[in-house]
Amino acid sequence: MSLDPRPSAIAIMGPTASGKTAFALEVAERFNGEIVSVDSALVYRGLDIGAAKPSADERTRVPHHLLDVRDPWQVYSAADFAHDARRAMDDIAARGRLPVLAGGTGLYFQALLEGLAALPPADAALRDRITARAQQAGWPALHAELARIDPEAAARIHATDPQRIQRALEVFHLTGTPISHWQRTARRERLPYRVLKLVLAPADRAVLHARIAQRFDLMLAQGFLEEVRALRALPGMQAVAAPLDLPAVRAVGYRQAWEFLDGQGDARDFRERAIAATRQLAKRQLTWLRGELDARWFDPATDAARLAQALALFLPRG
Repeated sequence: MSLDPRPSAIAIMGPTASGKTAFALEVAERFNGEIVSVDSALVYRGLDIGAAKPSADERTRVPHHLLDVRDPWQVYSAADFAHDARRAMDDIAARGRLPVLAGGTGLYFQALLEGLAALPPADAALRDRITARAQQAGWPALHAELARIDPEAAARIHATDPQRIQRALEVFHLTGTPISHWQRTARRERLPYRVLKLVLAPADRAVLHARIAQRFDLMLAQGFLEEVRALRALPGMQAVAAPLDLPAVRAVGYRQAWEFLDGQGDARDFRERAIAATRQLAKRQLTWLRGELDARWFDPATDAARLAQALALFLPRG
């Protein structure tokens, strides 16, 4: 039994389609836990099939937190997540239960576990001006501008990530200091929990690729395209001038479905592009996870006994 007085938590990490949801349910049921979703798509209402949101039955079996907290035309930042997740964890621990963090959004994990730099607050007028410029010149042009003023930040931010490009430019224009400098030098408040980080990742990349394709085909059979049609019809979405820039629509699979429904390509091309995008997401997730030096890696197909031992050593009960 650890003498560490901090409350315990389990972090179940891994690439998409690696089996995190099923394992998180198993851990939560065995150790009197509740699940805190660490997924940037699951926070949005209406992103159900394509985001593999836990089913009603799964949510009945185990309480889940941070699902459906925003409408899909709204923005939800890593700072929003860190605040809400910390509050959820504190509530769970106060009731004598175990917080089980489960998901694949590395930025969310980083914000929660390591803290975020104390950046200046948002400026609505400046954001509107940046957005207006992006609508004229395109976000890649603004990413190129960011590369000139803050190469370090631009190297980390994709040219197709308008939310983070906008924030980086906003911070620079507000303060005259690159956001990378703020992030490097600011003090961070780390999460006051004792956390066991478990990474689920098939050792054979081909297995993961097969799981990704199988899951996407299942989503199509379950009505994924009908779900995206319903999202497109929402008045709040129709009021957005550039819906493809929304974080919800940029979620893997949703962007490709949106473009297909706009007339880009045929059904076969749509499927191939969505699966390829999901594979690229998994690759980025694995790259980030390799930097988590205190995480323990397991192949969910072969390491059940090692996983059980790691949990038993960390939580010697049940």
